[in-house]
Amino acid sequence: MNKIEILGLGAGDIEQLPYGIYKKIMKSTHLFLRTKEHPVIAELEKEGLQFSSFDGIYEKHDQFEEVYQEITRELLNKAKNNTVIYAVPGHPLVAERTVQLLLELGPKEDVEIVIGGGQSFLDALFQTLKVDPVEGFQLLDGTSLEADSLQLNQHIIISQVYDQFVASEVKLTLMERYPDDYEVIIATAAGSKGEHIERLPLYELDRKVTLNNLTSVYVPPVKDKQIQWKDFSYFREIIAKLRGPNGCPWDKEQTHESLKKYLIEETYEVIDAIDCGDIDHLVEELGDVLLQVLLHAQIGEDEGYFSINDVIEGISAKMIRRHPHVFGNTHVETAEEVVQNWQEIKKNEKNTTTSSSLLEGVSLSLPNLIRAYELQKKTAKVGFDWKEIGPALEKVKEELQEFENELNGTKEQSILAKREFGDLLFAFVNVARFLDIHPEEALFETNEKFIRRFHFVEERVKESGKEFEEHSLEELDHYWDEAKLGGL
Repeated sequence: MNKIEILGLGAGDIEQLPYGIYKKIMKSTHLFLRTKEHPVIAELEKEGLQFSSFDGIYEKHDQFEEVYQEITRELLNKAKNNTVIYAVPGHPLVAERTVQLLLELGPKEDVEIVIGGGQSFLDALFQTLKVDPVEGFQLLDGTSLEADSLQLNQHIIISQVYDQFVASEVKLTLMERYPDDYEVIIATAAGSKGEHIERLPLYELDRKVTLNNLTSVYVPPVKDKQIQWKDFSYFREIIAKLRGPNGCPWDKEQTHESLKKYLIEETYEVIDAIDCGDIDHLVEELGDVLLQVLLHAQIGEDEGYFSINDVIEGISAKMIRRHPHVFGNTHVETAEEVVQNWQEIKKNEKNTTTSSSLLEGVSLSLPNLIRAYELQKKTAKVGFDWKEIGPALEKVKEELQEFENELNGTKEQSILAKREFGDLLFAFVNVARFLDIHPEEALFETNEKFIRRFHFVEERVKESGKEFEEHSLEELDHYWDEAKLGGL
């Protein structure tokens, strides 16, 4: 009573079925099969085997997990009144989701779960493919395959490729990491009399798979290094080699300090690619930024302080902590609420006290236009700000007047004018905030506009046959106005 014994039907024909399992199956009065589509069952039916199968449940659900849940529930209900024999293909503990569910839920419902024997399909498959698993292999479920889980340098066996639909999903997932024509192998009923092995290019996978419970897909390890270029782990190996004993002299000399300027340059090039709407350029520039991150991480690892794993762990933990509405039970409805929660969590993380400054988080290394913007944002959060744009505009006028007053032609003018000029810029940044204009982006667009129009002026000067110096300012202004009227 209250017992489910799970037996494996093995991977091949009835000759490979252990005698003990054969006897238990034939004597059972309450035998349930996950599927009857197995060579052993076809033979045992000839001997009068009586059973119930769950094949019909597969037709009821769109998701395999729902199928497995229903099978598990039915088995647990049956076991409350009878000792149940549950037979599955292969070995019960290899690629059998229902078995794992029974092991998890059975004790909670006072149902004993006993695992019997059975030959795993892996034994026959390794023999058929002549693969040594010690070289490293992955066994993955075709019904829940994810591209990020694939280790391209290992033997990969994808089980439970039941039909063309699953094969299609497997194909599309593999194509995220492998070339379309990468050779794979379809192995059906490996080790049995009906064994069928077919080599084919990846793009044909779903055209060749037919409805069969015993089909697996084998993906050989990648030998071509270029295919691995998409792997983050391989990129990490490249950086380690560049910094290694036989690496690049320039890379080996770099420090956190020497690389600072390159990170700044690459960041601005990413912004340029975004502003230009050039996706290919953006991909390239994001790669350059990632290179800088990996170089800093490799330096940290070389010096024994941290590695890229520590960097990833830190940012993963931060994202989970600061998004309780995604990873926890907090409820938000607007982006504004998200920002409020973020700031509160950030404040608690830093354990802010009354003696610390609100401005501590604004980096001294920021470009000063951006730094002014961030400083004002910080103080505005605690109410140190005008409530409307009017006073901010008046402040600009006031600072402009003070700047003009310092232009008096004296020796002291440059010092005082510089100070007032800074005040004027700071006041303009405040106005930008009220209008949701980022001053750095606005100035960037103006710089680009100036470049376009000046290029036009250069072309007109060239067409005139005269040098720049031979043109009056009025003539050059006329060219500029032409550029402006032309929409540049």
